[in-house]
Amino acid sequence: MERRGISIFCDESCHLEHDGQKVMVLGGVWCADVDKQKAYERIREIKKENNLPADKEVKWTKISNKNVSAYLDLVNYFFDNSELHFRCVVIPNKDELNHEKYNQTHNDWYYKMYFDLLKMIIRTDQECRIYLDIKDTVGAPKIRQLREILQNNALDFDRKVIKRIQLVRSHEVELLQLADILIGAVMAANRGTTTSKAKLKVIERIKEKSNYSLTKTTLLQEPKMNIFIWQPNWGD
Repeated sequence: MERRGISIFCDESCHLEHDGQKVMVLGGVWCADVDKQKAYERIREIKKENNLPADKEVKWTKISNKNVSAYLDLVNYFFDNSELHFRCVVIPNKDELNHEKYNQTHNDWYYKMYFDLLKMIIRTDQECRIYLDIKDTVGAPKIRQLREILQNNALDFDRKVIKRIQLVRSHEVELLQLADILIGAVMAANRGTTTSKAKLKVIERIKEKSNYSLTKTTLLQEPKMNIFIWQPNWGD
């Protein structure tokens, strides 16, 4: 039997240990490989329909009153397209982390959170290709460590499941841009400090389409807008 291939486009917000931000979000949009190109093309069309250049990068930080219609259309497209899925892990307060107690570094913990994000997406009967947004100069070590963690968990030592983990530039990959928008909305909802009317419209549209508050954990197998609110296990 031919193995189904999926592509997962991952991004993160406020993942650094001392960045002055309490809330952190890791997230990813995924779809079957056969549906990827169609999604790219439709996102470019939505940009053009809203008077944006097809190659213009869309992302949460760029939402404004002038372009909000494009972002609302992109949210509608995500929820109306059964081929696209999203999962994120929300850390509500990084100030509560106690790495010393668990004999780990912030970097060690970061990879555990990435594992928590991806373990609900990856299946052993699939071929998975994972794409990460380039953010810093430690990309190659990040890929090696993440691959090792995922392969050990899936017993995938011959790389039949995790076929690829690759750094990409978000302005070149439309589905990574879509992940950024959804992550930004979840981040803003959990901070509760956003005053931008345009961004609030996008948050409300996502809430309306998903029937979720974005601040609570969804059902474990929620297929469309899967959210996990992580909390430290103080009982250990």
